[in-house]
Amino acid sequence: MLKQEDSTLNRQFEDFAGFYGFKPILCRPYRGQTKGKVERTVQFVRDNFMVGIQYNSLADLNGQALAWCNKVNGKVHATTNEILFERLKKERLSPLTREYIIDKINLRRVQKDCLISYAGNQYSVPAEYIGKDVAVVALDSMLAAYYEGKQIALHRISYQRKDMVVNPQHYRGLTLKQTIDAENVLLEQGKVIDFPLKPSDLSRYDEVLYE
Repeated sequence: MLKQEDSTLNRQFEDFAGFYGFKPILCRPYRGQTKGKVERTVQFVRDNFMVGIQYNSLADLNGQALAWCNKVNGKVHATTNEILFERLKKERLSPLTREYIIDKINLRRVQKDCLISYAGNQYSVPAEYIGKDVAVVALDSMLAAYYEGKQIALHRISYQRKDMVVNPQHYRGLTLKQTIDAENVLLEQGKVIDFPLKPSDLSRYDEVLYE
């Protein structure tokens, strides 16, 4: 039997879950009983909303679906004897304060040299994220890297090819095992064009991204 710890989540979905702070729990394959509430809801919508419905566009269908949901959720549920809208308030769900912009996001694996690849160039992220998948968002002339919803790097986008855009601060966490002094040769190359940013710059970028 396939166990959750033996399963691999879709990288984009895993980042989405980290962004909004929830843990996916996998159901056993080919066993509808393990997700009965989900299956029953699909059947309820199909049997009570979709039958005989007419619409002329996706917006029209969505509007009718929303009106139907508001009507159904305003009624007393036969099992709980509570109005669904009122019961929802007791769930204490966290509000959605930021949008996960999936069409602008690419996932990149952080290499051992703290670099990720984007559009033919390489950009640095802090050393503690080596081996992890980070979400990369390009907006205007800036490139931001996120891990589980936290912005970990911000760079100016290079429009050249094979550039390395490096922030020296990202390498401070690396531990050198050599007994002699050594320098990071990445920081000696001429194609390093990055600049460190102040915290205020990062917050302004977040405002632009999530407004």
